[in-house]
Amino acid sequence: MSTPPDLPSQVVTAIRSVVGSGPVALHEPSFNGNEWLYLKECLDSTFVSSVGKFVDRFEHDLVKFTGAKHAVAVVNGTAALHIALRLAGVHAGDEVLVPALTFIATTNAVTYCNATPHFMDSEIATLGMDAVKLRDYLISHTERRSGQCVNRITGRVIRALVPMHTFGHPADINGLLAIARDFNIVLVEDAAESLGSYYHGQHTGTFGLLGTLSFNGNKTITTGGGGAILTNDTELARHAKHLTTTAKLPHAWEFRHDQIGYNYRLPNLNAALGCAQLEQLPMKLSAKKALFLRYQIAFQELPGVRLVSEPVNCKGNYWLQTLLLDAEIANQRDPILRVTNDAGYMTRPAWTLMTELYPFKDCPQMDLTTAKSLEQRLINIPSSSHLVSQ
Repeated sequence: MSTPPDLPSQVVTAIRSVVGSGPVALHEPSFNGNEWLYLKECLDSTFVSSVGKFVDRFEHDLVKFTGAKHAVAVVNGTAALHIALRLAGVHAGDEVLVPALTFIATTNAVTYCNATPHFMDSEIATLGMDAVKLRDYLISHTERRSGQCVNRITGRVIRALVPMHTFGHPADINGLLAIARDFNIVLVEDAAESLGSYYHGQHTGTFGLLGTLSFNGNKTITTGGGGAILTNDTELARHAKHLTTTAKLPHAWEFRHDQIGYNYRLPNLNAALGCAQLEQLPMKLSAKKALFLRYQIAFQELPGVRLVSEPVNCKGNYWLQTLLLDAEIANQRDPILRVTNDAGYMTRPAWTLMTELYPFKDCPQMDLTTAKSLEQRLINIPSSSHLVSQ
């Protein structure tokens, strides 16, 4: 394929036709509901820290929206994943299967457990873990010892599998669940980017033993900072809340703690913001889908460039609208990034592969051909829900 003449400028034109004149951020929050009202109520109550009615309400509203039986609100998505991995039984010296193409928080959470990340390849269809390739890899590189899946080379137990739903598009959950079952590995979903995304009609983050969400300032809804642990296991939910509140035993005045815990509880002030944001989530999701459809029209005549869409039988939240360049024009990624940003439209590449970062360069990995290709071909473009009017 020959590169279209002046492709970067054509990308700028396509973006401008949808979102208007710049400058335009990649993704920014909007506050059009009860945020000020709930924040004032929280301040007036003086309950601004980790105790208050908005924390309980936010967890209840998350349960209602996602369909999970339990939600435990925490300070951020990384903390949520850290605790989820601990509850999944990840111990020091274990290995955890994670995608090489992910935000570093996925990998950092593994290291907080003193475990080792083991990097997996991605697939084009979902941008998430390639279940078919992963199964073949585990068959050839692992063995069963006392019922556990063990890496033949390192001798370490592979304890958990952590798929991440890239840019809000669901990974191949059925394929990954089957692997987790067949190899006796616990599945923990990193659904940080996929609030409002569904796989075969079921919300992401509710398939594994545990799932995690993020409400960072750039997510579909925000609590400023914040995250949540989702689970259908009542005892795990109780333990998650205990660990994230410094493992303090209930007492009217004494401070007694029965294990090492973490000060990870979401403050009531942040939860108040989250409650107001959740009320608007359906409208934000609708706006994001409308933005995708407009971009789809704008880019349909541009050869070698396509917009990433939700996988078959899935409903993506379109958290970040994403261009995928054909492999033949991957060398145009950086010129596109430079020209679009110079024109006032914030765009960015996908993350640097985890295996290319210094802290993880010596960690085990499978063949990463697809992930390496995707890293060089993905471009996120302006995605805020307020960029289109309903």
